[in-house]
Amino acid sequence: MEVKIEASWKEKLKGEFEKPYFKELTEFVKDEYASATVYPPPKFIFCAFELCPFDSVKVIILGQDPYHGTGQANGLSFAVNDGVRLPPSLQNIYKEIENDIGSTPNQSGDLSRWAKQGVLLLNATLTVRAATPGSHQNKGWEQFTDAVIRALSDEREGLVFILWGNYARNKGAHIDRSKHLVIESPHPSPFSAYNGFFGSKPFSTANTYLEQNKQTPIDWLS
Repeated sequence: MEVKIEASWKEKLKGEFEKPYFKELTEFVKDEYASATVYPPPKFIFCAFELCPFDSVKVIILGQDPYHGTGQANGLSFAVNDGVRLPPSLQNIYKEIENDIGSTPNQSGDLSRWAKQGVLLLNATLTVRAATPGSHQNKGWEQFTDAVIRALSDEREGLVFILWGNYARNKGAHIDRSKHLVIESPHPSPFSAYNGFFGSKPFSTANTYLEQNKQTPIDWLS
């Protein structure tokens, strides 16, 4: 099956594209885009992979669904395009960066600047129907993104996996923690940010680990 995804990821995940679940997923997603409003726009479905090739990954930030509001989802977890009002979770992420690092980060919602430094902003489900959160769950995307996490865990060393909330923790349960750093905390959502997300210092913790492993840290303020 021909899938338009960045070349290194295409090589790593080629076995997935031939499995029955992925063929069924592809048909489901095509039908959804043809019959309903679905986010993100089709060309951005694999944006996280395009901006962050397999061997460039340093940090993985795992989200759940794309945003389901008009003009929000752009293929990167927690991110929105320039000019779009910052969602509450991203506002809280920026607050924690400021608390953690001590400086105010760039307030643009476009996180491609992180992706290009090696931050894989991966949602567990890569598409969603407008105004219907969770609508594309349990259709195959989770199996695909499990394969992404497995490939990174098995074939790379010294990565940082940032898992916010129980959903991300459960999805990351099989990461090899003898080879990678796993940072867990409550989700940055307003419903849980004050229960341990604020003060968790994931950004400085990630950078300290990267430097210890002789890798360039992420400029979270850029």
